[in-house]
Amino acid sequence: MPKVLISDKLSEKAVQVFKDRGVDVVVKTGMCPEELIACIGEYDGLAIRSSTKVTANVLAAATNLKVVGRAGIGVDNVDTPAATQNGVVVMNTPFGNAITTAEHAISMMMALARQIPQANDSTHQGKWEKSRFMGVELYGKTLGLIGCGNIGSIVADRALGLKMKVVAFDPYLSTDRAVELGVEKAELKDLISRADFITLHTPLTDQTRNMIDAAAIATMKKGVRIINCARGGLVVEADLKKAIEDGHVAGAALDVFETEPAKDNALFGMDNVVCTPHLGASTSEAQENVAIQVAEQMSDYLVSGAVTNALNMASVSAEDAPRLKPYLKLAQQLGGFAGQITQSSISSVSIAYSGMVADLNTKPLTAIAVQGLLSPLMESVNMVNAPVIARERGIEISEVKKEASDRYHTLISLTVTTERQTRTVSGTLFGNGAPRLVDVNGINLEAEIGPHMLYLINNDEPGFIGSLGTTLGDAGVNIASFHLGRPTKGSDAIALLQLDQEIGESLLEKVRALPQVHQAQTLAF
Repeated sequence: MPKVLISDKLSEKAVQVFKDRGVDVVVKTGMCPEELIACIGEYDGLAIRSSTKVTANVLAAATNLKVVGRAGIGVDNVDTPAATQNGVVVMNTPFGNAITTAEHAISMMMALARQIPQANDSTHQGKWEKSRFMGVELYGKTLGLIGCGNIGSIVADRALGLKMKVVAFDPYLSTDRAVELGVEKAELKDLISRADFITLHTPLTDQTRNMIDAAAIATMKKGVRIINCARGGLVVEADLKKAIEDGHVAGAALDVFETEPAKDNALFGMDNVVCTPHLGASTSEAQENVAIQVAEQMSDYLVSGAVTNALNMASVSAEDAPRLKPYLKLAQQLGGFAGQITQSSISSVSIAYSGMVADLNTKPLTAIAVQGLLSPLMESVNMVNAPVIARERGIEISEVKKEASDRYHTLISLTVTTERQTRTVSGTLFGNGAPRLVDVNGINLEAEIGPHMLYLINNDEPGFIGSLGTTLGDAGVNIASFHLGRPTKGSDAIALLQLDQEIGESLLEKVRALPQVHQAQTLAF
């Protein structure tokens, strides 16, 4: 039974989801890093919010860990590259708190436009300062939306309901999607120069960090108002403070800060700045939704192999997982076969999917094929980190999808190019879903892959099979299956044998010494 540790406070309903789906769950909150490191090796999964820091040291100690699930969107507290290198899937829950966060952004915009927090504080003090708190309408104003994903698109919908004009920048926003949402698609520079209000809904990356700085602010309208409920670090706080003091920016509403918890900040105490303590996802509905969602996602992965909302691995739906299962085994065997017979540096890998398999989600198949290919060459490779490891080593990976071949209704072909040669191996599934190797470098053969295999390149001449059988038989090695293939009569042939046991180096040397043998290699699966 998979075992999951919940190290931050989650809803009891989330705990029950794990239990109902056959996952053993332990709740230990408030641990220091040393305590987490001491116990994490026992668990297959780790469910967190924002308090737990999943560092490289934690991941190094997590010898059994398969998945980290973040109940929320941001994974700033997870070392995702280290998780990938350790073969740990990192999941988040991007939809569970989207409405809540979008509503908070709209609330912050309204509060900023009408100076509600300041007016509230003044009125509670017994003052009646109607003339001091002169606001602006949202009606007819232009909202600049930076980021138009799950949350941004909801903000756009709500702003359009307020009769604002919405101009959106998002590098992944298509023209058709912009029309569907009712927003105007624009470049960032154009948006910044036109907007009366600017709201940020983009992740914090190397490309977006400090995107609202003095230079960007200088191109904005005088009197612009800025709302950030996305991530601290998108806005240079010192530059924003100066622009507010100079009167160029009319005000700002911030739910996130460069340093959190934000106990001391240069923007605190300014009359035209509204601040909240990272409340974007803080509604009871959202907290429950993301907790349940992360429990469902982690359980699905640990029990059935379904992958949802992973940041470092291709998604596999619960419906696809059982359909992909036999293909995953086939792809891994093809990769393992090619990797074990490859003797020189790999420069590229191309995987062709033909027929029925081409209609499936092939990204996980490619990942596990690359895992099989690299595993004979290095340790600790799995389908999570294999594509990253390949990329780091300059190995180009490509996919091709084709119609069904004349011979096979479904076929996967793996072509590996090295500094010396190009080699292709192909496989299919038989009627019972059993993987079969059906082609090696254009030579047809139908072979079932077993734990102990012997791969040979030999002269196609009489007496070879007898000599080989005698050599193995004299050593007490039984042949489970024997497959031969050749391109033409008398040319070099391929022999692939499944053996009942592993053979040692001394017996392998005797096989290599047979006069018909050019190459002999043991393979393990």
